[in-house]
Amino acid sequence: MRTENNIGIKYLKEIWNYYQHLKNPNSPVEKVAWKYINGVFNTLGIGIEPTVNYLMSTSESFNDFETWIKHNGSVSQNAISHFNAIIDNESIEDVDALEKVFNEQELEHWNHEGYVVLKNAIPKEDCQEAVEFICNKIGASLNNTASWYTLHPLKQGIMIQLFNAEILDKNRFSKKIRLAFEQLWNKKNLIVSTDRVSFNPPETDFYQFQGPNLHWDVSLKQPIPFGIQGLLYLTDTEIDQGAFTVIPGFHNTIEQWLKTEKSNPRELNLLEFFDEKPISAKAGDFIFWNQCLPHGSRPNYSTSPRIVQYINYQPIDIEYQTEWI
Repeated sequence: MRTENNIGIKYLKEIWNYYQHLKNPNSPVEKVAWKYINGVFNTLGIGIEPTVNYLMSTSESFNDFETWIKHNGSVSQNAISHFNAIIDNESIEDVDALEKVFNEQELEHWNHEGYVVLKNAIPKEDCQEAVEFICNKIGASLNNTASWYTLHPLKQGIMIQLFNAEILDKNRFSKKIRLAFEQLWNKKNLIVSTDRVSFNPPETDFYQFQGPNLHWDVSLKQPIPFGIQGLLYLTDTEIDQGAFTVIPGFHNTIEQWLKTEKSNPRELNLLEFFDEKPISAKAGDFIFWNQCLPHGSRPNYSTSPRIVQYINYQPIDIEYQTEWI
């Protein structure tokens, strides 16, 4: 395990060598554990499928790979330092030293409903700074409604391809958010993902909500491993303001439901069978949810956009299903 690369993240050269060996059947494969491959890719904000495709097809040299990462990923030195520190201390994990963020009532709600809201996860001024940064990047102004709908290369529906910024890193590395993830996982040494932000403007006569509606981000192959997802409200968000929405408690019944459901679950309109729960919260509040919950955004019927930042912490050895269903 070395950091012999310009990006400065551990295991990167070993990963490149591994995939070079895979392309050469006459060469011995220097195996790299999947947890390190996944951890590096997550930290650098590069998707697993496009990165593996690149490594198995078009990469010519390690320097080319580094250049490709800088062009296609989100190289955050804070995230890289965090990942390297986790690797250095991978075998040290004193769960008895976990700091408690949630009380017993909040943990009971988490266990029963599958989601929980952490109040005041970051200061309001940091929310405002993040909102201003996002708006400036996409040419939007909260005082100019027409600017909310202007086309921009960073926009993919309500998702905004913004990953790196000092303020986004500041929110991402919030101690309170990290401690909350550690408490829910009952693990320390969690790796932070470098994820994007979202801007969900109100519907108009010419603009309708484009999704995502209720969905899962995990394979439905059973048993579904435990996992947590999260987002930070950067604006005060009412129920009618495109609020984040889940089907509460679904994590407790999903396995039995999948055994009896004959249709493709991903093609069903789940609202025909279950009651959804839009979650209203304030700027600076953070929503955690069990990955088994169907979740998504809603049409925004208010007069203000909903702006959020996605943040996630997970163990380096997190369990994945290799078959997508």
